[in-house]
Amino acid sequence: MKNVVLVGFMGTGKTAVGKRLARLLGLRFVDTDTEIEQLTGKSVTRIFAEDGEVRFRSEENLLCRRLAAKTGLVIATGGGMVTNTENVALLKQNGIIVKLYADPEVIVSRVKSKRKRRPMIKGDVGHSVQELLNQRESSYNVAEFAVDTGKQGPDESARIIYEYLKGKDLP
Repeated sequence: MKNVVLVGFMGTGKTAVGKRLARLLGLRFVDTDTEIEQLTGKSVTRIFAEDGEVRFRSEENLLCRRLAAKTGLVIATGGGMVTNTENVALLKQNGIIVKLYADPEVIVSRVKSKRKRRPMIKGDVGHSVQELLNQRESSYNVAEFAVDTGKQGPDESARIIYEYLKGKDLP
């Protein structure tokens, strides 16, 4: 079975929806940020602080290469993973890409209490979110299906994706 790859901005529910979707599909769930933390022995925040964004993006690319060779996974990507076109090509080789999105106000409400664990948020949360959304918006349009996770909870979002996937031929 192909991988199901969840992309989207931080706070759109990729991890929460991904775990539920993996259960519905009977597949293994992989969160790329968690995988990178396990591989490096450092938190994402610490990697950004000590080694910089370039190092983190390099780790993402290496992980993408490994995941693209696997099948039967639900993959929740980091918010910036699809800004790298090579990562997109790798993920598309063996995956169906699904975009999760929400209104900026919803995202701000979800990430503001976790801003210390969000190294891309600098200064005012609302301004930072809007600026990053503007930069990345087109990157998320690589998906073949999209779900507004601001309209319902993770269970219903996972069910919407599950129903979409039932209509696909997933070898």
